[in-house]
Amino acid sequence: MRKPPLILIADDSETNRDILARRLEAHGYDLIMAVDGEEALACAREKLPDLILLDIMMPKMDGLAVCRHLKTDKTLPFIPIILVTARADSKDIVMGLEMGADEYLTKPVDQSALVARVRSILRIKELHDAVQDQTKELANQAEELAQWNRGLEQRVADQLQQIEGMSRLRRFLSPQVAELITSSADEKVLESHRREITVVFCELRGFTSFAETAEPEEVVGVLREYHETLGKLIYKYEATLERFAGDGVMVWFNDPLPCPDPSLRAVRMAIEMRSSVSELAGKWRKHDYDLGFGVGIAQGYATLGRIGFEGRFDYAAVGTVVNLAARLCAEAADGQILVDRKVQAAIEDLAVSEPAGQLNLKGLHRPIATFTVSAIDQCEPDRASGTRKTASTAETSSGKADAEEQPS
Repeated sequence: MRKPPLILIADDSETNRDILARRLEAHGYDLIMAVDGEEALACAREKLPDLILLDIMMPKMDGLAVCRHLKTDKTLPFIPIILVTARADSKDIVMGLEMGADEYLTKPVDQSALVARVRSILRIKELHDAVQDQTKELANQAEELAQWNRGLEQRVADQLQQIEGMSRLRRFLSPQVAELITSSADEKVLESHRREITVVFCELRGFTSFAETAEPEEVVGVLREYHETLGKLIYKYEATLERFAGDGVMVWFNDPLPCPDPSLRAVRMAIEMRSSVSELAGKWRKHDYDLGFGVGIAQGYATLGRIGFEGRFDYAAVGTVVNLAARLCAEAADGQILVDRKVQAAIEDLAVSEPAGQLNLKGLHRPIATFTVSAIDQCEPDRASGTRKTASTAETSSGKADAEEQPS
C-alpha cells in the first residue's frame, strides 16, 4: 500500500465529491476523481488505488456493476470498496455486499464515520498487502529452495556416480590411482588399448594339498591373512590388481597409468611380498600348515581394457606376457622369484640375480631364458660414475653386500 494511501472517489455529483475530498484531504490522503461508472472502472484499473469510495447511482454504469467488474477481475490486486449512496434499504445493502463491497455508507455521510471507516478499511488493505508480500517472498524462497534442492540432488547424483566409479576402480587399482582417475572424471583410460606392462604372478606352494586336508575354515583363515598381506603391498607399490583367485594373485605395472620403472617396481614388490609371506609361513607352521611362496615376473606387450557386462566389469590384460608370467610362477620353487630376460635387463644394475636356465614352458613354443632374483638395491645406480649410491639391499646372499660398493 502507498504512503500516503491513494483513494478514488467516484460520484456523479460534484458537490458530493467535494465534501468527501475536503474531509479526506485533511487527513493527508491522496485523491483521484471519477464522474461516472465507466470512468471509475477505467481509473481503478489504471491507477490501482488503495481504496474506492463508490456511489451506486451513476450514469453509463452503476456502482454495483463497477463493483462486480472489479471484484471478479483476477488480474487486479485487492482493492477495498466502500459503497456511498442514498439508498439505505437493507436489500440494497445486502446486494452491494454480495457484489463484493467491503463497507457501506449512507448519505448524508457522517464525517466522523467516514474517516473511521476509511481508516478501518485501509488497515485491512495494509494487512492484506503485507500478507501478499510475505506470500510472494515465501514463494520466492520456496523456489530458491527448490532450485537449491535440485542442485543438491544433482551434486548428490554426481557424487554417487563418483563413488560408484571409485568403487569399480578400487576393485583393480590402488587407491591412489583410482582417486586420480576419478578426480579427473575420465575413465577412457580403461578402454581397450595396447601397452607394454610388467606382469607379476604369485602363488602359495603346497596350497592344493593343504586345501584338500585342512578344514574349510582353516583354508579361509589362511587366505584371508595371505590376501590382506599381499593387498597392502599391492596398494603400496600402486600396482593394478587383476584378480585374487584362491592363492593365485595377478597384478601388473605401467597401466592404466604409466610408471617409469615397471619391472624394477614389480621386483621390489615381489621381494617384499616374499619376506612378508615368509613371516606368515612361520606362523602357519605352528599350526602344521606347510606352505611356501613362488613368484613369476615377465615384461611385454598386452592388450588391456575393461571387460564384462553392465553391473559386473573387470579390468583385464590379454597377451603372451600374461601367460609367461603365470608359467614362470608355476615353475618357481618356494621362495624363488623367476623373471624373464626383459625384466632381468631392466633390473640388472640393481639386482642380485643369477641365470635359472632355459625353460620349456607350457603353451610357449620356444625355450625361455630365466633368472632368479634374490635381492635388489633400494635406490638407483649412479649412471654417470658407474657406481651405486648405496649398498642397501632388500635381501642379500652371503658376501654380496660388500661387493655392491665396487664399480659395476
